[in-house]
Amino acid sequence: MSIVGRLREGLRRTAERWTGRLERLTRSSAAGGSPGAETLEALEELLIEADVGVSTAARIVARIGDDGAGDLRARVRTEILGVLAGAAAPAAEVPAPRVVLVVGVNGTGKTTTVGKLAHRCRLEGETPLICAADTFRAAAVEQIAVWAERASVDIVRAGDGADPASVVFDSISAARARGRDVVFVDTAGRLHTRADLMGELAKIRRVAGRAASGAPHEVLLVIDATVGQNGIAQARRFMETAGVTGIVLTKLDGTAKGGVAVAIAGELGVPIRYVGVGEGIDDLLPFSAEDYVAALFEKAW
Repeated sequence: MSIVGRLREGLRRTAERWTGRLERLTRSSAAGGSPGAETLEALEELLIEADVGVSTAARIVARIGDDGAGDLRARVRTEILGVLAGAAAPAAEVPAPRVVLVVGVNGTGKTTTVGKLAHRCRLEGETPLICAADTFRAAAVEQIAVWAERASVDIVRAGDGADPASVVFDSISAARARGRDVVFVDTAGRLHTRADLMGELAKIRRVAGRAASGAPHEVLLVIDATVGQNGIAQARRFMETAGVTGIVLTKLDGTAKGGVAVAIAGELGVPIRYVGVGEGIDDLLPFSAEDYVAALFEKAW
């Protein structure tokens, strides 16, 4: 199945939930004319229910109201595409090993995301290494070890209770010695409200910078799409402490509120790098604003 096809399947619940209402709004608006206040209010409510976010929904509706006549569906689609594309940022080229720090709260699918990232990286011809920096739970190290085996990539691990920052340092050193291209660091899940745990992330970043110039070169925050707007609050705190450069949005196949991607781009301005549409090792897809919007609006067209 193509990437767009897999996105369509992942966003099926979202599309089904808002397609009918968007169609009715389009029919209620005068053909080719400007939408009335009642239509705009209903559109804003629809966007908010899809988890586009209050402020982003308000901006989209205001622009549509100001632009005057035109096909309502096409204008909504254009505005959403503009929000998503506006947060895009190309990855910078850095010398190997590139260090990618993967962070997030418990239960977002962070560890499985690391395994899937390593798998995708290997398929693209690079040689990744996984750093098991969640040393607080033996089960977490075993879980990431299973994913490393599934992805057929190296892993560096330490004993229970080892200092996570030291494991990161050792992993980067090992990657350099073995000629590996990328180090994916699996960190412990942590609540964004815990200052001590967020401080530990800051320490990991400092130590990574001593092991490789400019490291971490990417900090990917994994957000569970099913938590909706709570994910925005998580992201704000991680941005402050962990220097988040990109988002991985998981579990899109388990929610009817796929509009949260628009809220992330509109309210945070952070690019979405990947989206998760299933449990399989190949179910992590590179994010494309065009493909995402095509999947989101397929049934509405």
